Amino acid sequence: MELRHLRYFIAVAELRSVRAASEQLHVTQPAISRQVQSLEEAIGVALFERTPRGLVLTPAGEAYLAEAREILARVDAANRLARQIASGLHGNLRVGFVENAAWSGVVSRALREFEQAVPDVRLELLPMNTPEQLESIAEGRLNGGFCYRVGMLPEGIASMPVLEQNVVLAVPEAWPLGKAGAVVAAALRDTPFIVFPRRVYPAYYDRLLAACAERGLTLDIRQEASTETAILSLVSAGMGAAIVNAANRDRPPARVRFVDLQDLSVPLPLEFCFGESETNPALKRFVDQLRKAAS
Repeated sequence: MELRHLRYFIAVAELRSVRAASEQLHVTQPAISRQVQSLEEAIGVALFERTPRGLVLTPAGEAYLAEAREILARVDAANRLARQIASGLHGNLRVGFVENAAWSGVVSRALREFEQAVPDVRLELLPMNTPEQLESIAEGRLNGGFCYRVGMLPEGIASMPVLEQNVVLAVPEAWPLGKAGAVVAAALRDTPFIVFPRRVYPAYYDRLLAACAERGLTLDIRQEASTETAILSLVSAGMGAAIVNAANRDRPPARVRFVDLQDLSVPLPLEFCFGESETNPALKRFVDQLRKAAS
């Protein structure tokens, strides 16, 4: 049995005429008659009574018609769904992000516009630091992620640039440090600092300390915290200063003041990273949407 058997049967049943079904389907009457007879032979019952006034469904035919319509409706729905998935209009997308990257600007705009453009793609957003995202992308647990890239990307991972941030000094609001404006690194020699543990992001940790050393500053590290949110909470509590991503200016914590670093720079390029072998069609649509938002 093939789907055309059902389509021909439904047309004849609804129009009560092989001739009318032939005109509607643009198929010859003998061909439709043969397919309907073949269907009846296959299931072993008569679906129509042949009367002088035309074809009339038997009770078995009435029941079969309802089921045939349901079958074709499901097939048509499956066809539509497959086409939508293949074109990136339906499906699931798991995207990681560093929290401060999504507070404003191009990332938040791209996420909002993507959800508006393709509401049938379920976008699951997972906050992670950059090393966690890269590991998850490599292992196939994320389709992509917004990462601050420091150093080379792991093999098999591609990226597209989104924007570039730099670092800024965060100090407790009550401190006099920096109230007159930007500070130089040498002015921070006796300042207690809060930093990431090196294990969280070794490449960034080493880059930061090297940049400080180039300006004659060895950080006096008093506390460590695994996220910038935690670091800034300790700054807010007066535990020390921190050198953090300038994106944090978009959501300044209470009792924290940001101060420009006059001679210290650690570029933080934000990139959208994804596996080179990634085949999810929704990812391509997401990258296209992100590229528009970033342009």
